[in-house]
Amino acid sequence: MVDGLRALASLRATRWFTEDEVGDDVLRQVLETARWTGSARNRQPWRFHTVRDPATRAELSRCGAYAVHLRTAPVVLLLALDHSWGDAEFDGGRVAQNIMLAAHALGLGSCPVTFFPDDNVERVTALAGFSAPWQVRTGIALGHPAPTPAGRSAIPTGRHTLDTLWTSD
Repeated sequence: MVDGLRALASLRATRWFTEDEVGDDVLRQVLETARWTGSARNRQPWRFHTVRDPATRAELSRCGAYAVHLRTAPVVLLLALDHSWGDAEFDGGRVAQNIMLAAHALGLGSCPVTFFPDDNVERVTALAGFSAPWQVRTGIALGHPAPTPAGRSAIPTGRHTLDTLWTSD
């Protein structure tokens, strides 16, 4: 596998972080890379809001069934999307993946979170200072990876083989 592709394939979700800070210079590099993500008709329907405050991160950690790890991430990046466009979620997925890949290239760990149900989306959107048509449905935990405590993964490991995933005519 080519080195660049190996780097892409090595991205893994990180839910455990050290207490080391993520500097603004590193965060700026991640977001500078993210802003170049392609979008439908180049609308760039995203805005970014970062959260470092421990109390706010704790509140975010209660806004979805799989958001608990936001409490311990040094930085939570909230992704606001302009929902006046039907394809904003697709573009949001693209920019979220680029954020995680840029963080990975800089030695940071990351893990995306979806905020749900809708009352949590409204709560997080307001917390980040956005209002309609903007919504925050996605958060990304960022930080320096810490070892995963033994026995703490509730997610199966391993990947499907390509033969399982790919069909052709």
